[in-house]
Amino acid sequence: MRSRVWGPAAAVVLGGLLASGCGGEHRNTGGESAGSSVRGGYPVSVTDCTGARTTFSAAPRRIVTSNASSLELLLRLGAGDRVIGTGFPPGKGTLPGALDARAQRVKVLGRTVIPKEKLLGSGADLYIDTFAAMGGMGGSGTGDAPTAEEFEAAGIRHIYLKSTACAARSRTPVTDLSAVEADITSLGAVTGTSARARELVAGMKQKVDAVRKAVGGVPESKRPSYFFFDYDAGTEQPTVTCNRQLANAVITLAGARNAFADCDGDHRQVGWEDVIARNPDWIQLGVRDRGSEAANKEAFDEAERWLRSNPATKGLKAVKEGHLLRIGSEATTIAGVENADTVEAIAKALHPGEVG
Repeated sequence: MRSRVWGPAAAVVLGGLLASGCGGEHRNTGGESAGSSVRGGYPVSVTDCTGARTTFSAAPRRIVTSNASSLELLLRLGAGDRVIGTGFPPGKGTLPGALDARAQRVKVLGRTVIPKEKLLGSGADLYIDTFAAMGGMGGSGTGDAPTAEEFEAAGIRHIYLKSTACAARSRTPVTDLSAVEADITSLGAVTGTSARARELVAGMKQKVDAVRKAVGGVPESKRPSYFFFDYDAGTEQPTVTCNRQLANAVITLAGARNAFADCDGDHRQVGWEDVIARNPDWIQLGVRDRGSEAANKEAFDEAERWLRSNPATKGLKAVKEGHLLRIGSEATTIAGVENADTVEAIAKALHPGEVG
């Protein structure tokens, strides 16, 4: 295993994820300003998808995020004041409550993937990558992502949200949110906001455990089949979520059966004949947040119209019965606290008698 150590101290890696050194932990109850003065709890080490380790001897001060998902997590942890730039910025109104105004103040380095030169010249000391399987920044496939050597030369540590960035490398199906919870715990340790991370994880566990208890008695054979329709990925050839993708865990925890749970990997393009053959009981209209309630409604309406008018899909059971859920893509497929909310929302729709 290669190792990148930043600062004089080394740390032991626990469970392949992280370990924090001895010392007093900075306690943050969720206030944005609490992240600006961090002490104790170091050194901390995190590993990437291959097991390579990066060690922090102090909290990062200038963070760039690859997209709105990692930005939102840092805001929730109270470390948002240290974010100096982001790619894939959240549209106005896409993040909940007070997080939105804070997110809008973050400098946009790229409307999609941050250009290599801009990222390396950003002055960041940490880049958090939500999407990339090793070697491809943001899943762009351009081949122009910074190398490990270039990141190091620029003084930028490069870490991943492993629950999504490493999904394709998983050897077993993803059926719970433990990887997301580990990401939140990891970011909390790196940024010195572990107390807040524990609160966020506890809240997720409480919500998911309540759903699990409510639907636990529903036998597998009685659980409805469920298709995540990634409308924004294109309609000519559907892109399905396979059993290594986070959405598989969200669907499973909600008491449903992913229609493509037999597909090993994170995503795969199939033909509409494959969807028709599985004839799902429920379909989620997976559209990305457009930035306002009105724009989101129009996007959902558009996706539903397409399913109802297309000869290949209008005869599907879920379409004919109106079993079409309007739940956004991000909270289903990308790591975040709202994954637990999506589990609850799906369960309430599919099991109204069990989940209140």
